[in-house]
Amino acid sequence: MATIDIDKLTEAELTDLNHRVVERLRFLQQMRAHAHMLDFSIGERVSFQTEDRSMVKGIVTKYNQKTVTVITESGQRWNVSPTFLNKLESSTVSAQVINMPKK
Repeated sequence: MATIDIDKLTEAELTDLNHRVVERLRFLQQMRAHAHMLDFSIGERVSFQTEDRSMVKGIVTKYNQKTVTVITESGQRWNVSPTFLNKLESSTVSAQVINMPKK
């Protein structure tokens, strides 16, 4: 790994380096979140703990940029980091087709 002697960099170069480091760290964090998201499928039953330590159960309904949307059994919508999710035993929900009346 190449070493950078930051003592020889100008203020502008240090600012540029800082921006590049921050962007790289954001990218790595997004990649980790994306990898965790791939562990879960839409329709999969999951659980997670809230800040007050209560257990919430629901179904994954959507992938977001950094989170997944979980709809709980009571109809609440939560956007949760996939790192906080745990799979439940009955992993997928069977799809039901509902015929809608034609207009």
